[in-house]
Amino acid sequence: MSLFGRASRLLFKGGIVTLQFACFVHLFNQHVAEFTFCVGPSMLPTFNLTGDIVLVEHISQRFKPLRAGDVIVCMSPAVPGRAVLKRIIGMPGDNICIDPTVPDRKYFDVPRGHVWVGGDNLSNSTDSRSYGPVAMGLIRGKVLARAWPGFTFIRNGLTPIDD
Repeated sequence: MSLFGRASRLLFKGGIVTLQFACFVHLFNQHVAEFTFCVGPSMLPTFNLTGDIVLVEHISQRFKPLRAGDVIVCMSPAVPGRAVLKRIIGMPGDNICIDPTVPDRKYFDVPRGHVWVGGDNLSNSTDSRSYGPVAMGLIRGKVLARAWPGFTFIRNGLTPIDD
């Protein structure tokens, strides 16, 4: 076999291995867990304005239901294709206060198959107060930990564990 034939065969095998690895990474990110950036003021002080990298897992919601207080990543109902990081405020059937920051408070029953989400920084967050309840089908995963800066697990979705 010529040198060209051996080089092309090696290049072909390397391409196949690279393609298999890319498929594995894609499937892992879609169905098991992924790292993603957290940018914006809506989750201050739990997450920083910029630079936080969070670990989002996709498995637990298949075996254990989400709860109020869990921090999730979901697709924005207001901006298709954009993911948002928010805290679950209300679960299906809960009667929640739509906006606790206004004096004239109104209440809302979260419909079945939806959750009510909000940012920790209510004064600077676009959340369910703006776009209404979020369909559970738009939830991508639950935030398990802040990976950068400093690895910090998120305990029961409520508070960071600083060890």
